[in-house]
Amino acid sequence: MTDLQTDSRFADPDSAYRLLIDAHRGLNDEDSAALNSALILILANHIGDSAVLAQAIALAKTTLTAGECKAPV
Repeated sequence: MTDLQTDSRFADPDSAYRLLIDAHRGLNDEDSAALNSALILILANHIGDSAVLAQAIALAKTTLTAGECKAPV
């Protein structure tokens, strides 16, 4: 089993963050949620490992506090 990689693997993390933010620019809440859903499924398929996906889900759930999401890394 491969472990979830939580260290930054981007040469330019700020650029990657901007890509995500810019993808949502101009979208209404429904379209933004649909984009997130599609992106999650695409990236889950790219991971291709249910154990790693389960680790990612568990980590993401730990970031939820009273409806707020705090970045895990």
